[in-house]
Amino acid sequence: MDQKLFNDFEPVASKQWKNLIQYDLKGADYNETLLWETTEGFKVRPFYHHDEEQTILNPNTKITEFKITQDIFVHDLQKSIFKANNAIQRGAESLKFIIPNHTIDTVALLSSIENKNITVYISFEFLSESYIQNIDNWAANSSLNIFFLLDIIGSLAQEGNWYTNQEQDLQVVKNLHTNLKNTQALSVNASLYQNAGATITQQLAYTLAHINEYFNLIENFNKTIVVEVALGTNYFFEIAKLRALRVLFDSLNEIYNTQAKLHILAFPTKRNKTLYDYNTNMLRTTTECMSAIIGGADAVMNLPYDTIFHKNNEFGDRISRNQLLILKNESYLDKVNNPADGAYYIENLTHTLAQNALNLFKKVESHNGLLAGLLNGAIQKLINEAATKEQELFDTGKEVLLGTNKYPNKADKMKNDLELFPFVKKQSGKKLINPIIEKRLAEKVEQERLEQENTAE
Repeated sequence: MDQKLFNDFEPVASKQWKNLIQYDLKGADYNETLLWETTEGFKVRPFYHHDEEQTILNPNTKITEFKITQDIFVHDLQKSIFKANNAIQRGAESLKFIIPNHTIDTVALLSSIENKNITVYISFEFLSESYIQNIDNWAANSSLNIFFLLDIIGSLAQEGNWYTNQEQDLQVVKNLHTNLKNTQALSVNASLYQNAGATITQQLAYTLAHINEYFNLIENFNKTIVVEVALGTNYFFEIAKLRALRVLFDSLNEIYNTQAKLHILAFPTKRNKTLYDYNTNMLRTTTECMSAIIGGADAVMNLPYDTIFHKNNEFGDRISRNQLLILKNESYLDKVNNPADGAYYIENLTHTLAQNALNLFKKVESHNGLLAGLLNGAIQKLINEAATKEQELFDTGKEVLLGTNKYPNKADKMKNDLELFPFVKKQSGKKLINPIIEKRLAEKVEQERLEQENTAE
């Protein structure tokens, strides 16, 4: 029997809820007590109701398709082959390889993957058209789904220089887009904006402008573009961020009259990760991965809890992979498509973020686009202003990282556990532009504590 369980209840209008809340406030001001303002300047209400929502967006967020991804830096070929197959045996469903130089035999690496039906992402720390073309030729007889994470504009933003020069680098991208037949070769590293402290609105707007640079470069772009996205702790906002990204991408497709596809590879941000009380990083990455999944990422790649101070290790990789396995196989987050649909708060956030980002995107384009903004320093300046504002909130305790600027364990010692330098490294060499610098919020506090450890000896 098909029962309508809620037909027995009278519908309640938004105004009725507000009257009841105002009564319970016993004279306190509704706006001052219950509304809070984000760092980006828009107000968040205490409740959301269907009769107040004008626009409902329907981004495609089919989370049953998300893949658990493992990243591997390829230094030793044989060790990387073992690690890749071991990761797949232990639950990874796709792999991301970072290739540092031309001497790595990537074809041999791919040929040795035992599961031939997975997705592979390949990121290069160099630019070589012939090297990439060779892999594409090999892929003609492979069932691997291969994405090259080729983002020359992102590399310029991060490193401060082109690989060769603007004209030649852009030409390589155009050639690969035309000539590659068996692989996809374009990506946008949007994680750079988040890790550097950009607001969510900035992240979305600059990502859209970043994509638009490639759409302007390549006529009738109808292939897949991979966008790497980092997610922070603001759970519902990050869900809405991914949903808004799909809405904005669809709008760009509509404007260009193209059929390009968006493929989101998401992972936790480094910005809020900490050196001290590092186990709290697992709590942060868990909620961030949940935001990625519910927001509709195609692939989710976790960060090990010790990634900022330990060299890559089997234990850290296993724990981070198991977090995703639990979310997928024990929490069943892959069993319901579009779970955020109909949640008025998330719907409202999606619409607000998309609209704010679109307005900023139009402003960027009115100043000749993202690339021009990077070359004249305007983008870096705006991101730095947002990062400085967030840093001030952290320094004054208004933005909290438990175990670091709230309830720190004073007995916690770390100086003997550092295998990696966990702070911003000084840039050397001549730069064409000022690079966008990734920086964690806790760096200053951690440096002071490490200095105290050295002084105490």
